[in-house]
Amino acid sequence: MEVTIKYFGSLAEVTRCEEENLFFSGSYISELLDFLYTKYSGLKDKEFQVAQNTELVSLIDKLTGNQIVLLPPFAGG
Repeated sequence: MEVTIKYFGSLAEVTRCEEENLFFSGSYISELLDFLYTKYSGLKDKEFQVAQNTELVSLIDKLTGNQIVLLPPFAGG
């Protein structure tokens, strides 16, 4: 499956990109994150949430969408 991944804030700094397209054969969000942790080891030290097609998901959710967004914590104000 082709997946578009978008990175924001400090996550874009770690990956040195704001968006990338990947071909991924895994089935779960956790598998995708393990792949990204291997590719970008600095992500392991960051806190973030994952959205799939505009909805927040957990690690145990199936990978069903073609757009994944990694969201760092937001500051209120």
